[in-house]
Amino acid sequence: MSETSVQTSFPSALRDPHPGTPPRFRDRIGAGPGGGYYPVAHRYHLYLSLGCPLSLRVSITLGLLGLKDSISTTLLPSRSDGSPSRSEGSGSGSDALTALRTAYETTRHHYDGPLTVPALCDLWSGRVVSNHTPDILDDLALHFTDQDDTGLPRLRPAALAADIDAVRELLGEGLGGGLAQDPALDLLERRLASRPYLLGETLTAADVDLWVALVHLDVDSLRRVSAGDRLWSYVRRLGTHPAFQEIPRAAGKREHGGEEVCSIQKDCAGAGDRSRATVPAGHECRRQALAC
Repeated sequence: MSETSVQTSFPSALRDPHPGTPPRFRDRIGAGPGGGYYPVAHRYHLYLSLGCPLSLRVSITLGLLGLKDSISTTLLPSRSDGSPSRSEGSGSGSDALTALRTAYETTRHHYDGPLTVPALCDLWSGRVVSNHTPDILDDLALHFTDQDDTGLPRLRPAALAADIDAVRELLGEGLGGGLAQDPALDLLERRLASRPYLLGETLTAADVDLWVALVHLDVDSLRRVSAGDRLWSYVRRLGTHPAFQEIPRAAGKREHGGEEVCSIQKDCAGAGDRSRATVPAGHECRRQALAC
């Protein structure tokens, strides 16, 4: 898109120079019926997974845009040993994995690759539209919401598209690698010094990406975040927003404070911090059953 050529204020030196393996499926949602996959309520289904930061980004975006009633979701469980959970009985976890496998095989004959989530599926054809999270997030923001509805956030305004993409590169597709660098944390801290949100006065997709990355930091990085009042206050403030609370989780919420800090990259460990942040249960301290 032409908007990606706009200059961004984020330095390229902080971006991840080693992008991940390209996803297998990257169809896009079009603007109208002539575009094949076009936006319509109740046509699409999302497969997400507990413990997956990419899935958390999608779930928060659905809540912010008021799409949870028009796009259905299935939350796939996982076990601590990294294999699919089948303890829920034949009617839930295993059936959901079978349905996801069927969607992949419908999309590509004899597909034998990993079941990657998030996965946006078309209920009309039974195919996987996309398992590329940035594309899914952008299509949700641009094509599934009423752009004239002032009550909804503009998560990807054209004027900020380049900066939103730069933030994603800074954070890394895995949401964590880039933030291990002190320069990245310092940059984010400075940007929040004079504005309530990362890119200005309104919440955008960049804030969703950053919040998820921050609550999934490893212990050492979290210590550096907790030393900066702006970043930690930002985490706590966004965590009070309904869309950041009403997200798929196993049971309730867990509070992580000075004695316990969890991350998807390391086991639970202690970290000296006087603050507390509310983090969804099931999104920390577990390996992934699905590719994420």
